[in-house]
Amino acid sequence: MPRWSDKDQRQYEHIKESQRDSGRSEARAKEVAARTVNKQRREEGRTPNTTTQGTGNPNTPLEDRTVDALRNIASNLNISGRSKMRKRELIEAIRSRRS
Repeated sequence: MPRWSDKDQRQYEHIKESQRDSGRSEARAKEVAARTVNKQRREEGRTPNTTTQGTGNPNTPLEDRTVDALRNIASNLNISGRSKMRKRELIEAIRSRRS
């Protein structure tokens, strides 16, 4: 786990308990809480990672995903030249590779 401040730890515990109260499993509650705290830290610039490694929700259309998420998908599909592609180009390359 990253080095969190006392405030971050309190926020984590609060979110985790809230998730548990909503009926989530312990593991899922911990995951949601950690992701939320880490996202907050990224947005505040308190961590060097400004983008995530994720590919977005698989149920979300490609057009609604971020360019970073599309680049991660393209990376998983070994699409060359992805770093210089625009969003539309990434979507087209991903669709052609998946077909």
